[in-house]
Amino acid sequence: MRTLLIVTAVIEAATGVALLLSPPLPVSLLLGASLDTPTGLVVGRVAGAALLSLGIACWLARNDEQSRAATGLIAAMLLYNTAVAAVLVYAGIGLRLAGVGTWPAVLLHAALAVWCLACLRTMRVNW
Repeated sequence: MRTLLIVTAVIEAATGVALLLSPPLPVSLLLGASLDTPTGLVVGRVAGAALLSLGIACWLARNDEQSRAATGLIAAMLLYNTAVAAVLVYAGIGLRLAGVGTWPAVLLHAALAVWCLACLRTMRVNW
């Protein structure tokens, strides 16, 4: 679980910082579309702040493998990764919004979701 939290922390914090600093670049890579309205820029930065917060939470929990709070965090990350993978699949197939990073991001979030599920199953057995 420690490795999962570290990997998640690095990925989400880096993505969050990128969205905070320049939302159009990561959005273009992810969806192949521009983000050029003031509203879109604000929403992109809010998403960046949220991802940075998730990254920090995962980083701070990396040494608390057996706590209920860590279990809750992993469960929340399972939901997050599953939802992000589903939303990106819908964007790519349903909305035809796909950049060079869309499908790698889908695979990454799907893999992270499976990893979260495996950690939760292991933790449940140990409790």
